[in-house]
Amino acid sequence: QVQLVESGGGLAQAGGSLRLSCAASERTPDFFRMGWFRRAPRKEREFVVGMDRSGTITYGYNSMKERFSISRVFANNTVYLQIDSLKPEDTAVYYCGAAPSVGSPWRYWGQGTKVTVSS
Repeated sequence: QVQLVESGGGLAQAGGSLRLSCAASERTPDFFRMGWFRRAPRKEREFVVGMDRSGTITYGYNSMKERFSISRVFANNTVYLQIDSLKPEDTAVYYCGAAPSVGSPWRYWGQGTKVTVSS
């Protein structure tokens, strides 16, 4: 079973930046879509951003375009999330997800990496 492994979380100051990384635990065919979700304390998990194989980027909310950037290395199924101008409300566990083919659901998940933003 393919697993995704996230890294890069931790404690950060408001106004700073963080870069999260996610890679597949083993060699796999290129995933069609990879992306990021987050679950803030006492809230439901929400979709942040995803990128498909054509480079099309989809955001959970338009406002996320301002501070969240996604990039991928297709050759090794790695995806990155850059968060700029961090805010305390960005505090959450960030999960990486992957959809292996067109039309498939988000099938593979990471364990999550915790981001805590202090004011």
